[in-house]
Amino acid sequence: MIAAPIPANEQERLQELIRYEVLYTQYEEDFDQIVQLASAICKTPISTITLLDFNKQWFKAKVGVDIEEGDRDTSFCGHAIVQDEAIMIVNDALEDQRFVDNPLVTGEPNIRFYAGYPLVSPTGYKLGTLCVIDRVPRKLTPDQELTLKILGNQVVKLFELRLRNKEAEVRTRLIEEQKKQLEESSAVQSKIISIIAHDVRGPVT
Repeated sequence: MIAAPIPANEQERLQELIRYEVLYTQYEEDFDQIVQLASAICKTPISTITLLDFNKQWFKAKVGVDIEEGDRDTSFCGHAIVQDEAIMIVNDALEDQRFVDNPLVTGEPNIRFYAGYPLVSPTGYKLGTLCVIDRVPRKLTPDQELTLKILGNQVVKLFELRLRNKEAEVRTRLIEEQKKQLEESSAVQSKIISIIAHDVRGPVT
C-alpha cells in the first residue's frame, strides 16, 4: 500500500477547510441528497462527500457505509486531492499498486472501484472529494463522469452558500447588539439629562 501523500499547500488547505466550518458538523439534507443522487446515477452502492482533516477523512454525507470517518493514510480520497486529473478513477483496486493491499480493499468496505472528484474552493484549495465506490471492478460512462463533476461543483456551491449565511447571521447579530447598546446609551443619557434638569430647576425655583 502507498499512503496518501500530503499536498505541498497543506497548511493553507486546512485553513481554508476550517474557514468553511463544515468539518465534524451535523448531517444536512442538501448534502445527503447529493450522495444519494451520485450513487443512483453512477449505479454504485456507496457514495460519500469526504473532507480531509490533518490525519482523518470524515464524511459530511454518505450512503452505503456505516462509519463516519477513517484514517487519511489509507484513504483513496487522499490520493484524489493531489492528482492532476479532473476525476481520479480506479477501475480495479487489485490492479493498482497504490491500493492492492490497502485494508479498505482487503477488508470492509472491500473497495474495487473508486471515482473521486476533488471539491475545489474558489481560491483553488482541494477540501476533499465527492466519490462513488463499488465492490466490483467497473467503469463510468462519460455521462456518469460529467454528472459526478456537476454534483461535486454543487457541493462547493453549498459550502459557499452555507458560509455566506453564517457570515450574514454574524453581521445581523452585531447590528442588533450595536442597536441595543445605542438604545441603552440613549436611555442613560436621557436619565442623566432628567437628573440634571431636576437639580437645576430646584435652585431656580
